[in-house]
Amino acid sequence: MYGKDRIYKKVEVIGVSPDGVEAAIQAAVNRAHKTLDRLSWFEVQDIRGHVQEDGRITEYQVVLKVAFELKD
Repeated sequence: MYGKDRIYKKVEVIGVSPDGVEAAIQAAVNRAHKTLDRLSWFEVQDIRGHVQEDGRITEYQVVLKVAFELKD
């Protein structure tokens, strides 16, 4: 499956969701998958969110590095 001469490029994306960290990650990966060929893996760099005045969390923001394999 994996060749010996794989080269990857990483780019930063930020996923946003009101439904939690995992949903924010999935949103970022879904969008990256639509725009980048040969998407391979991701790394979570940072997690943050928005808190309302009443203390409720209304938005999760996850900064990811996603990697895709460069074409020959």
